[in-house]
Amino acid sequence: MSLFKLCIFISSFFFFAYGLSYFTSSHMKSEFKRFGLERIGLLTIVLELLGAAGLLFGLRYNPILVLSSGGLALLMFFGVLVRIKSKDSLFVSLPALLLMGLNLYIFIVSIK
Repeated sequence: MSLFKLCIFISSFFFFAYGLSYFTSSHMKSEFKRFGLERIGLLTIVLELLGAAGLLFGLRYNPILVLSSGGLALLMFFGVLVRIKSKDSLFVSLPALLLMGLNLYIFIVSIK
């Protein structure tokens, strides 16, 4: 398996895990509340789940991969901005930062 495909599987796994945890754990909902974003929490999670599925479908259809990885990178960019605004530590912000970078890498490679 290539490094590129491994990155796709890793990103997809984490977005599925984060997305599903919104429905199984109160922690994710409380984070959106803490940020003052509880009204868009469900939308954000739906976008994460669609993006995770899109990464996998994108292995077969490149335009879907471009759209999904670009969308997830953008979503995580805004996630990082929210973390900075909330004055969260680098350690707490690291997952969003790493997922943004990972999806930016997937996006850049997939548009070539």
